[in-house]
Amino acid sequence: MGEWVAEDCGFSPDVIDVGAGEKTTAADTQKAARVMRNSGIDLLLFAGGDGTARDVCKAVEGSVVVLGIPAGVKIHSAVFASNPMLAGELAALYLQGKTKRIQEVEVMDIDEEDYRNGILSAKLYGYLRVPFRRDYVQSRKAGSPPGERYFQEAIASEVVENMSDEFFYIIGPGTTTRAIMDKLGLGNSLLGVDLVYRKKLSGKDLNESELLKRIRGKKAKLVITPIGGQGYLLGRGNQQISPEVILKTGKDNVIIVATAQKIHSLHGRPLLVDTGDKATDQLLSGYFKVITGYRERIIYKVADNPVGNNS
Repeated sequence: MGEWVAEDCGFSPDVIDVGAGEKTTAADTQKAARVMRNSGIDLLLFAGGDGTARDVCKAVEGSVVVLGIPAGVKIHSAVFASNPMLAGELAALYLQGKTKRIQEVEVMDIDEEDYRNGILSAKLYGYLRVPFRRDYVQSRKAGSPPGERYFQEAIASEVVENMSDEFFYIIGPGTTTRAIMDKLGLGNSLLGVDLVYRKKLSGKDLNESELLKRIRGKKAKLVITPIGGQGYLLGRGNQQISPEVILKTGKDNVIIVATAQKIHSLHGRPLLVDTGDKATDQLLSGYFKVITGYRERIIYKVADNPVGNNS
């Protein structure tokens, strides 16, 4: 997997045979990671999300330096670069000896038992060592503190009170947006994207094509919340909201909701978008109103795909 691409880039890769079938498993990932570690590599790069990070962690623990290329739906862990481009740049800097700092960081993933009980929480599965430059790697996702529910309900009251029957509302994943669905008396899909029209559920856990079909020729607004501690609005955990969905909705119809605690967890860093389309990322960059409570708003900067520097 990836052999031909590597050869097209001028590399002469060694191909590892892990005996995988047509569909790879967690055991295949773990075996590949162990084989690469035992071959004496300097850096283990892997692409995926939290599930892949868990597999790598189980296989190699802290015995080799690793770096994740974000390509998954769930990314709570701190082992990933901020985006694929920066992963490549950071890997090159490390291998060239220009970045020598190594940091031990958390491998996090959703607690499956809590998820089955309707609770979205992350669990610590271990630690991995990554090359570290602050502008190149993302923080782990920050969970909601116990008192956050009150502020989420205040945000929900503000959003619901101002909903218009003229619009379809695309509700992104997250505990803050879940409070909106609870206020409406509608169940949400926790990690999925739901659609509301006239304060009734029009679609649950919709994919990109279903969203596009349902809002075609209609007015729509997009309600999203950033990932705490990381600041990503789009491109992490809500890939159903594609560049095409965003363009059909329109920049002026994007509603950002976040508690003050979530904004404070960014320590002044901007909110981020990484949709996979540079033009869409640039379209969404700038200053937005963020609903932080009932009749409370702040103005906060949204930046497109971050670019590292030499700091």
